[in-house]
Amino acid sequence: MKHLYTITGMTCEGCVASVKEKLSRVDGVSDVSVNLETSTAQILMERHIPIEDFNAVLSDKYGIHEKEREIVSTVGEMMGEKSKWAQLRPLFLIFTYLFAASILLNYKDWNLGEAMLDFMGLFYIVFSFFKFLDLKGFPESFRMYDPLAKVLPAYGWVYPFLELGLGLLFLMRFQVTMALIITVVILGITTIGVTKTLLDKRSIRCACLGTALNLPMTEATFIENTIMLVMAFWMLLM
Repeated sequence: MKHLYTITGMTCEGCVASVKEKLSRVDGVSDVSVNLETSTAQILMERHIPIEDFNAVLSDKYGIHEKEREIVSTVGEMMGEKSKWAQLRPLFLIFTYLFAASILLNYKDWNLGEAMLDFMGLFYIVFSFFKFLDLKGFPESFRMYDPLAKVLPAYGWVYPFLELGLGLLFLMRFQVTMALIITVVILGITTIGVTKTLLDKRSIRCACLGTALNLPMTEATFIENTIMLVMAFWMLLM
């Protein structure tokens, strides 16, 4: 018999190999196939194996859950929507803090352009910080949807440093025009990948906050990139 499970905690191909190896050890398992992109494991077993047996062999970093069947119901959709918003709460909190900080830094002598530059600088600094928390795992998650990272894997390793550098340029008001052009290019590329992922209705992890937080790829990710792109275009045209 073949069963499909959801695996949480995987951030790279090393995690895939580790999960596959441990699940294969369970008595009665004939074959294991693990997919990082969909965070699932397909297990072929000779007999029914309790999920507790699989949890017992996995480290605390990973979790395994039975893949739930899709149930079309109003209650189910409402619960799913609530879960999505609960997962995205850290992202919205960060944006709230960034907007508040940008306003507070400029409220005495209000200037929209200066506030936008502060927001963009703080955005890059904060988001690069989360990526640096797992610099090894970030590139694997990023290349799942960023077109350039798929073609050029090294770009995923450079990207956190690029964000940090752009953040410093905006906050120091140094080479702002160049920083704005780079922002349009890199976020434009990423937005193309995000849009394609959403249209394909693929369920993958968003790497915007690195791998420290398990954020799903949703419309919020598209909105996040769009806000930065609109600000960059606005500043270039001012």
